[in-house]
Amino acid sequence: MNYWLVKSEPSAYSWLDFTRDGRTDWTGVRNFQARNYLLQMQPGDFVLFYHSVTEKTVVGIAQVSAVAAPDATAEAGSGWVAVELRPHQALARPVALAQIKQDSRLTQIGLLRQSRLSVMPLRAEEFDVLLELGS
Repeated sequence: MNYWLVKSEPSAYSWLDFTRDGRTDWTGVRNFQARNYLLQMQPGDFVLFYHSVTEKTVVGIAQVSAVAAPDATAEAGSGWVAVELRPHQALARPVALAQIKQDSRLTQIGLLRQSRLSVMPLRAEEFDVLLELGS
């Protein structure tokens, strides 16, 4: 099992939109490193859903439900991919970026090291700490 974090601006696609839809194809990723992470995702992997820009909080847990396939929003043959995600559960308490920055157990988390990346892996320990902070 692998763990991931995906970022979305809540004004573009929020946790509320995601839970209303019941599933989504995670489209629109146009960074090669983030694309490579999408290619590594497997059904059953857990994914933390992060509201970026305005809120800067981890708000919920999703699960990968299908492997990467061509991104329907990209030009055919471009190599861009999307994975299917399904909502698992909302966090009891959103975890703010400020909390993440203050927690010594999260100093190496990708969210702090590569803050502009929209899809990133998490170590199991980081995932567990974030769940603890959000409970």
